[in-house]
Amino acid sequence: MTAYDFDLITIGAGSGGVRASRLAAEAGRRVAMIERSRVGGTCVMRGCVPKKLLVIGAGFAAELADAEAFGWQVTGAEFDWARLVVSKNAELNRLETIYARVLREAGVTMVKGRGTLLDAHTVQVGERRLTAETILIATGGKPFLPALPGIEHAITSNEALDLMQLPRRAVIVGGGYIAVEFAGIFNALGVEVTLLLRGEAILRGFDPDLRSAQTEEMEALGIDIRPRTLVRAIERDRSGSRVLTSDIDGNPGETIETDLILYATGRVPNSAGLGLEAAGVQLDERGAVIVDAFSRTSIRNIWAVGDVTNRLNLTPAALAEAGAFVRTAFQGCPTAIDHQLVPTAVFGAPPLATVGLGEDEARRLYGSVDVYISRFRPLRQGLTGRGGRALVKLVVERDDDHVLGVHVIGPDAPEIIQGFAVALRCRATKAQFDATLGVHPTAAEELVTLRQRRPDPAPKPTLQPEPKLESTEAPSPPSTPEPQTDPLPDPDLEPERTAPDPS
Repeated sequence: MTAYDFDLITIGAGSGGVRASRLAAEAGRRVAMIERSRVGGTCVMRGCVPKKLLVIGAGFAAELADAEAFGWQVTGAEFDWARLVVSKNAELNRLETIYARVLREAGVTMVKGRGTLLDAHTVQVGERRLTAETILIATGGKPFLPALPGIEHAITSNEALDLMQLPRRAVIVGGGYIAVEFAGIFNALGVEVTLLLRGEAILRGFDPDLRSAQTEEMEALGIDIRPRTLVRAIERDRSGSRVLTSDIDGNPGETIETDLILYATGRVPNSAGLGLEAAGVQLDERGAVIVDAFSRTSIRNIWAVGDVTNRLNLTPAALAEAGAFVRTAFQGCPTAIDHQLVPTAVFGAPPLATVGLGEDEARRLYGSVDVYISRFRPLRQGLTGRGGRALVKLVVERDDDHVLGVHVIGPDAPEIIQGFAVALRCRATKAQFDATLGVHPTAAEELVTLRQRRPDPAPKPTLQPEPKLESTEAPSPPSTPEPQTDPLPDPDLEPERTAPDPS
């Protein structure tokens, strides 16, 4: 039998890597974890946690504005962005210390540096060569920047989290989670925000009513959302930056003067430069590691979890995949993760949260569905006269009455959706929702008091196919919202997102 240095080598100390390494070590395995950056990964150091701290900080602007309506006299309040960033960084340092301690106490050997596979069992880290029976790839994803003139003048969410000075004007390119969230942060703190997106609307893949309601609320706050807009080039001189735009048909558009350009056009798997292909590990066209339902790659002893697999790029998914990997690889209990019915939230202005199917997808999969929806002004807005309306929506399968999707927009949406995710996992029916008494007065009670079914949409007319015309031009590739161009591989290793609780 071949003697290896370790039973498991994990490359990447993010959500999946930390969870898998700790559990394997606690199960008695000899584990080494390789990380070139900070322990904790993207979510703790460059994503979910610091971003949420900025969201909370920016949210006090609305709290202060509303306070006088509730009897408070607020005078002399001033905001210091740099102080918020310093406080945020102190919290990240605390969390990293906790992660390092938890791994150390579990018996995990930490190796600082960049890991590269030499073969299916050997990893090079600087001058060292480490061997293991099993290797886990958990290197996550990284922000994507397209190749266009002047792109060096743009920043990504990584740099946005560490800005020491707020800009007066900001252009954000993208329409997904990160773009919407930073638009809300900056807008709340007085920054003039312009959001450029290639598609028709923000938040592709979400329920259409959520997308339109979120757009309406953001525009009411003063965020300038410009759909069907591309960036042709970025210019910068002593007076500032200029974003040259065009429409999606290539016609020149407006030139936007700005102080900051933030690109939030998606993330790509962080797999380049790891030696995966040389070791025989198969990647897809975007660089994602191809795995089976149990997270095993094309090489039997090499596994991968988290964003580097591009399955479901959410922290809880990476954590669940890591636990399933340990049960499968080391505990004789093959476990596959169900990536359906996973709740998610966008911490925008206002926040939204969802679990299950949107209306369009539900109609495509099930045919006949019932839709219940309500928009209302939250109780707090009755005194302030400020702020928008909340939204709750249920999508229900008509044949057996079970709830297919729950969608919420409003201040407490992320907290509300977690409990309803359990209900959907248990295949709760609309009748059971109706039989449940609500907590009054709350926004959540609206989800168990919906009674009026929305009429079915009118059937769409059948269009006659257009006659095919011969052309000497090559066919255009199918459009994909993000990223805007094919990503170029980058050898930098950035571990994936993780949750603040290292357990």
